[in-house]
Amino acid sequence: MATIRKLPSGRYQAQVRRKGFPPVSKSFLHRSDALVWARDQERNADRGDLVDVSILRRTPLRDIVTRYRDQVSARKKTAERETYLINAFLRRSICDRPLSSISVEDFAAYRDERLETVKPSSVRREFDILRSVFEIARREWGYPLPNIVTEIKVSGASTHRERRLREGEFERLMKAARECRSDTIGRIIVFALETGMRRGEILAVEWGHIDWSEPSLLIPKTKNGHARIIPLTNKALTILERIRKAGVEKPFPITANALRMSWDRLRRRAGLTDLNFHDLRHERISSLFELGLSVPEVALVSGHRDLAMLNRYTHPQRKIIWNKINNPI
Repeated sequence: MATIRKLPSGRYQAQVRRKGFPPVSKSFLHRSDALVWARDQERNADRGDLVDVSILRRTPLRDIVTRYRDQVSARKKTAERETYLINAFLRRSICDRPLSSISVEDFAAYRDERLETVKPSSVRREFDILRSVFEIARREWGYPLPNIVTEIKVSGASTHRERRLREGEFERLMKAARECRSDTIGRIIVFALETGMRRGEILAVEWGHIDWSEPSLLIPKTKNGHARIIPLTNKALTILERIRKAGVEKPFPITANALRMSWDRLRRRAGLTDLNFHDLRHERISSLFELGLSVPEVALVSGHRDLAMLNRYTHPQRKIIWNKINNPI
């Protein structure tokens, strides 16, 4: 039978006892939620499916988050970024609490706290990871755990950016790049603007990926998991040829972290702190449409398989539109 009792904390504890099964219990903020859970457990007992949730009392949230970081995130292309976010989350006191005591309200409070210091887009990324943690723990690791994180919504401004280079900004970037001790960051910026490649794709380029006879570049590892071959512009090819003459092992011998720090220093020096590195990709893809390339042709370069997603990058400069309207061919 099920019993509901109010705890000193003000929460309600539901406990279900059935002969032949270990007793199960769980606490809730509202009595109505405790009753619903108790009825579900009684139905499970009638079917012989009553679950022993004692593992949830023995397991802190930290255990499944850490296991996800080491076994799941580590295999992703985004491992470095996910690991950083997970390690930051693991420093929170909520991670020391047992899974049995964590509720939707706890994650809602965590969301509200984070929104006071970071953008909604950052919080959404964190909760995407947490949803995956709970889903993997429930589906693959045998934890009798509902995915309560799916109930958390993070509202806020759209994460879609429309930032493109404005007049004079490329020159400011190049001026700041010339002041660097190495010319690597300057070459990477120009290469990104010529190819529309993502930062990770650029850093992964190897000499064997380049076809010099029909100037093109193989990108074997991409965000969506599909390799692609892109044509190389004369400027991009010139950059690669100059680097090859230096006899370096890779075209862009710099780590992701070093590039991130170099980019941050450079954009501050150029006075462009609102410009993200990914905006260079946005600039190139939008410029390809302005050159008259069709959607399939642009998708060949950008690697987008979802053409609706490609529309996010279709932001022609107003000045170009004005010239076309007022100077028709």
